[in-house]
Amino acid sequence: MTIREDQVLAVARRVIDRTDRDHPADGVLRQTLREEHSLSREESARVSEYVFAFFRWRAWPNAGEDLPARISAAVGLAEVFQHEPGSFPPEELCEKTVPEWIRQELEVTPAWAEALQHVPKLWLRARRGKGGALSQILQDTLPAGSGGLADSLHYFGGQDLFRTPEFRDGMFELQDLSSQMVGLVCEPCPGETWWDACAGEGGKALHLSELMENRGLLWVSDRAAWRLQKLKHRAARAKMFNYRAAPWDGSARLPTKTGFDGVLVDAPCSGVGTWHRNPHARWTTSLNDVRELAQVQLRLLNHAVKGIKPGGKLIYSVCTLTRSETAGVVEEFEKLHGELVPMAITDPLAPGRGPQKTITYRTEECGGNGMFIAAWRRTGSA
Repeated sequence: MTIREDQVLAVARRVIDRTDRDHPADGVLRQTLREEHSLSREESARVSEYVFAFFRWRAWPNAGEDLPARISAAVGLAEVFQHEPGSFPPEELCEKTVPEWIRQELEVTPAWAEALQHVPKLWLRARRGKGGALSQILQDTLPAGSGGLADSLHYFGGQDLFRTPEFRDGMFELQDLSSQMVGLVCEPCPGETWWDACAGEGGKALHLSELMENRGLLWVSDRAAWRLQKLKHRAARAKMFNYRAAPWDGSARLPTKTGFDGVLVDAPCSGVGTWHRNPHARWTTSLNDVRELAQVQLRLLNHAVKGIKPGGKLIYSVCTLTRSETAGVVEEFEKLHGELVPMAITDPLAPGRGPQKTITYRTEECGGNGMFIAAWRRTGSA
């Protein structure tokens, strides 16, 4: 089918014109494509490609040119980079791929800057023990590793995975590799009681339930009721039955008086670790956002810890790499909670490194989102 490039460029321009801090590009893109009934599937994919290329390469085209010209220039740069990434000087990538303020929070290395400009990998999480079978069915996949990592698949094919019978039957979820590692670090056991305190639409909750073999009890919370409603549909497809959903606004009043064997606080964050996947956020997130979110994260941990049984675990994860939201939050939290001791955790992607106090995943190293994980255990006998 012939791609109508003029139409693709016009829709991409409309998406970009509508974006701002309060209207992120991914949401505007989804809404616009729903409205554009005349676009073919291939043309919709091309619109997405143009929009994300524009925000990845926004600092390169001449700001004085009109928007269509800048979009076309960005798309051209993306094509050159795909085939010849070495043609872009490392210093230029470090300077132009991210806003200046981020250097106050982390080191901008050439490797990270280059990783931000690549099209992100698509990761699947197969049902436990089904990675090999799923790989044979879908083709175009590579496992993240052996053993338990064989169920984490990098998919590089062209199918619309949401339309496959395997997805409809709950044989796999689309979940970033680093997010999958959070569930493996939690290591919940069948029969235990866990709480996913900031569950969102439930990606990590589904994984926890899978690891618990649908046995025991999993409480799932979020401040937004619509997210929990989406989880309800996802749980039905994934055949997840051992959960209870209850809203939680992050306050001192917990959604239940249940004592937990484990609590996961996958806290709201600046999302710097997803900047390769969501390039628009590079230009709307601010240093003030980072510092405000660090206070939110600390408050969530301080309240969630009250629900942990003696001997129980607390896992903290954020898909960001900023010092304020990672080591800074850990340092402040540990000053306040002598009843917790840091857990020695093993990186599922690099078990040979041995136990660590925290784990940091970087896109250039793992191929997934940037992610930070810390863990503690409450003192006393279970």
